[in-house]
Amino acid sequence: MKIVSSRFEREAHRAEDEPEASGPYVVFLGRSNVGKSSLINRLLGVSNLARTSSTPGRTQSVNFYRINEALWFVDLPGYGFAKVPEEVRRSWRPMAQGFLERRHERIATAVLIVDARQGVTDLDLMMRDWLVASGTPFVAVATKADKLSGNGRAAAGRAVREALGPSPAGVEPLLVSAKTALGIRELWSHLDRSLEARAATKGKGRAWTSAS
Repeated sequence: MKIVSSRFEREAHRAEDEPEASGPYVVFLGRSNVGKSSLINRLLGVSNLARTSSTPGRTQSVNFYRINEALWFVDLPGYGFAKVPEEVRRSWRPMAQGFLERRHERIATAVLIVDARQGVTDLDLMMRDWLVASGTPFVAVATKADKLSGNGRAAAGRAVREALGPSPAGVEPLLVSAKTALGIRELWSHLDRSLEARAATKGKGRAWTSAS
């Protein structure tokens, strides 16, 4: 996809705060400090659109990014970081899962992000199972692959694939790096296919700029 424009639209803490403009969603979800914001920035070709933080669990809102005035990247708050106060951790389910349930029909694909160095946790498996049970299309990616050696990267890729398996659509997990762009082209290919499939299902023409 050729990115013509991208901007941070707003953060939402309640359903009524969510933007109503049309367009499909690409949703990013994963544990705190897994690199969601860095991955979004790399996909969009910008350095600081999505706000990164060295403090895990800091993002506690649903963040909306408007892409090409036609679709949305949606960054859900990270889950599972132990040092986040209990009341904040408890807010994840109504905020993030509530969004996924309300906006299910507009989700072209979810991107389930795990850390290649840490591997797949029980929380990641629970999220994968929820996506499968709800019929939400998704691709799993393992970030920070640049921090591993060649052999370590291959081993991490095998471990993630064995733990998560392919999505119901048959998409295998991808190793990616926001720093080196490893796997970014492959991830974009999946996003493009997912957006095209949703447009075809909804009977609408392609509403974004073609891949380049």
